[in-house]
Amino acid sequence: MIQTTKKILPGLLLSFLVAAISKVIAIWLPTIGAATIAILLGILLGNTFFKQSFLGAGTKLAESKLLELSIVLLGTTVTFQTIAQMGLNGIAFVVIQMTVTIIGVYYIGRKMGFSKKIGLLMAGGNAVCGSSAIGAIAPEIEADEHEKGQVITLVNLLGTVLMLLLPFIATGLYTSVMPQSALIGGTLQSVGQVVASASMVSPEVVEFATLFKIMRIILLVVVVFSFSKFTEKDRVKSDTHVIATTKKKLPLPWYIIGFIFFCTLNSLVHLPEGISQSAHFVSGWFEITALAAIGLRLDFAKFFKEGLRYLIYALAVGMLQVVLAIILIFIFHI
Repeated sequence: MIQTTKKILPGLLLSFLVAAISKVIAIWLPTIGAATIAILLGILLGNTFFKQSFLGAGTKLAESKLLELSIVLLGTTVTFQTIAQMGLNGIAFVVIQMTVTIIGVYYIGRKMGFSKKIGLLMAGGNAVCGSSAIGAIAPEIEADEHEKGQVITLVNLLGTVLMLLLPFIATGLYTSVMPQSALIGGTLQSVGQVVASASMVSPEVVEFATLFKIMRIILLVVVVFSFSKFTEKDRVKSDTHVIATTKKKLPLPWYIIGFIFFCTLNSLVHLPEGISQSAHFVSGWFEITALAAIGLRLDFAKFFKEGLRYLIYALAVGMLQVVLAIILIFIFHI
């Protein structure tokens, strides 16, 4: 326990320190906001002064667990009435955006000469929730660690670029919260990227963009099941039996279950204002600390190691997602 704490503490404290500095800087730069400052400052420091490997365990914990706890606590501030503001058009937008993204990304990958597994991992990672989706899909389609690692790097690269570009596209095209939220929450790869990108626009966009993202993550169960069925004929029969016996646990992340629980509780009981405010305060600190960690962990050197063909694939996928989202937002009047 002591050894684990010592291993985690340096990176965790650094993430918290970057978050605290970002909050102070945000006092003088309120239009940018602490969340945006945290991730940009993290990127700057992580690629210059703080590249030491011993920081990795703590920043990884901050990036994953703190952001997941932030999502759970968000459930105490959201009700079904809030989610209902997205409407049936919002749900249709998410379902069609995901479906066309999966088909399009897979088709582009196959046309460019990538394997079926690479195409499926790229499709699922970009359509649902980045590395988490790739981790859930990989064993179902029997992708190896090399394929998994390549796609995770590529998806993170694309997500990072879109994370920085989408706030400008969203505010340039739209003046209201819902279409800005749909573009960011319906397109970006990871939860952290959604929160960071939306933070560059407004707190309201953070809330609704996160809801769009959560809807995508909930559909991870359907995606994993569909991909497993799609590749069933490619797998050896003896191996198929082994995989089927380990597929009893649904791949729905625990923090989504926690969010749904607290959202349901808040909708039925309406939690006291003090609890909601406290949860919002703690969630805000967790979120900014996690974003600082995401910045600290973004190693641009890794991205440039991938071949030109992979980078072209990522660029094509990004263009598909953004253009598709803009078309669907127009069609559904979001």
